[in-house]
Amino acid sequence: MGDNSPAKKSGCGLLTAVFGGRGSWTRKLPSSGSVEASNAKNVARSPDIAVPNTQNVGHNVEVLDSSNGKDRIISRPGQNYSKPVYQQHQPPSARQQNQAAAAGQTGHGQVHKAPQAAVEISGELESMISDHQKSKGAGSLVRASSSNVMLYGNLGNLRQPGDTDNENVLDYLPRTANEEPLPINGKYSPNAKNVALKNEEPEKKGPFCRVVSTRMDPEQLKILGNEDYKNGKFAEAVALYDAAISIDPNKASYRSNKSAALTAMGKLLEAAFECREAIRIDPFYQRAHNRLATLYVRLGEAERAMYHFKQAGSDADPDSMNKAQKVQTHLNTCTEAKTRRDWNCLLKETSQAIAAGADSAPLIFALRAEALLKLNRHQGAIETMTKGPNFDIDECKKFFGPFGSASLLIVHAQVDMVEGRFDDAVSAAELASRLDPNNREANTVVRKTRAVATARSNGNKLFKAGNYPDACSAYGEGLNHDPHNAVLLSNRAACLSRLSQYDKAIEDCNASLNVRPSYTKARLRRADCYAKIKNWGACLQDCEVLIREIPDDEEVGRLLKEAKAHLKQHRGNQDLSNGHAAGMVVT
Repeated sequence: MGDNSPAKKSGCGLLTAVFGGRGSWTRKLPSSGSVEASNAKNVARSPDIAVPNTQNVGHNVEVLDSSNGKDRIISRPGQNYSKPVYQQHQPPSARQQNQAAAAGQTGHGQVHKAPQAAVEISGELESMISDHQKSKGAGSLVRASSSNVMLYGNLGNLRQPGDTDNENVLDYLPRTANEEPLPINGKYSPNAKNVALKNEEPEKKGPFCRVVSTRMDPEQLKILGNEDYKNGKFAEAVALYDAAISIDPNKASYRSNKSAALTAMGKLLEAAFECREAIRIDPFYQRAHNRLATLYVRLGEAERAMYHFKQAGSDADPDSMNKAQKVQTHLNTCTEAKTRRDWNCLLKETSQAIAAGADSAPLIFALRAEALLKLNRHQGAIETMTKGPNFDIDECKKFFGPFGSASLLIVHAQVDMVEGRFDDAVSAAELASRLDPNNREANTVVRKTRAVATARSNGNKLFKAGNYPDACSAYGEGLNHDPHNAVLLSNRAACLSRLSQYDKAIEDCNASLNVRPSYTKARLRRADCYAKIKNWGACLQDCEVLIREIPDDEEVGRLLKEAKAHLKQHRGNQDLSNGHAAGMVVT
């Protein structure tokens, strides 16, 4: 260091990490922190001094290597050393600077001893640190302890996400309490940002705070989860049970309690998986067997339910056991009805199985929807699948297996197709075929959905281009594969209406509404065709139905107003002609 600063009352320590390229210590300084030499003489270094031999140095000095090949001689602490009280460094006064100059070098190649005023080792080291900070333009060292000075990179992974490599790592050092964080590219350093965020963020309340305070006591977590469960806070209870499981994953009761909370949230498949895990941990856990059996009844797995009711022993619920027996009886009848293709019987038995307790069984709802599709009651099939459980397909594959999931997807594909979601129908059918490649019905549905989707896409393109005859033919090709598809019938009716074939258009609308009475597009097109042929009475009837279903539709409002006006005028004319006839009679 070129200039000598007075002793700064601050911490000191190892500088190897800081000045690795400028020199290294030949001997390690004492680790007890900054020290003050008692009655020692201050010895300053001239930049031009030759390096003395270490053997010639007295017992009260140590030699430090420097990057410029010169040595620095620093006094050792005396026997009467006492640790000084450090204060925040203040700039040296003019008097101190004069004293330092007098105590330092006075000529080339000569070293003079300092006055009687003692100088600390920490003061000399602090001057080196200050020079390094000046060269970097910002503080670059961290006082990790009273005897260590470390670079930021040695403190561990303290960088924040988003930091770039071109930023100086020394600019990310944490500051002391009295130091102001320096801005980095217009922003404060990450450490200052963390402090600000910590002060600004409101304290989170809820179960997760309690998890932090009791994370090492899984039984206490379970008790807190039970309290939340009793208070109807099921999501919070699940979080607490999860925390307990993470601490002690081999406790079956935590899994079973979590299953109860998931059941209350309607996540039955997840609840069943948790019960299975609880039973795997403790095969003789009767409460978990009873809970799993009850879930199986609701999910339509009556045979599995009966097995676990037996394993539950005295914990088995008699009412749930009766439900399982009834559900199993109806399911046996459903199998026979489907084999006979008796769709009315299948519809009846599936309804009774659902009422008996299988209220969340996707396969039973799918059987009911299939029966409605076979009976050309498409609207009922759509409503059935809408009211039924909507489980994730991946969870279904884990629970029902590939074959059961394939059967479920086949029905989903057919319902999607009649509802007009042709792309979804194709995707569901293809997935079903992959899950069960030998399923003939799945392969048939794949071909059917692809053909209908292609026909509908071609027809829409031709209709937008104004080529109504060809669009009508394209929709007809799709109807060859699915004659009762309400969407294709309504689309073909739109083409026929543009071709002024109103009677044929009304026939297609009637066919569409027969399978889907609530299909508003078909009803609106039929009302428009009735208006075109001046059948205002029929037009008014359709408009009155539509205004209840889509009250804000402008076209419906226009047709309704027009139909009422024509009917009023027609009745007025009738009343007028009747009045003339009566007058003539009177006369």
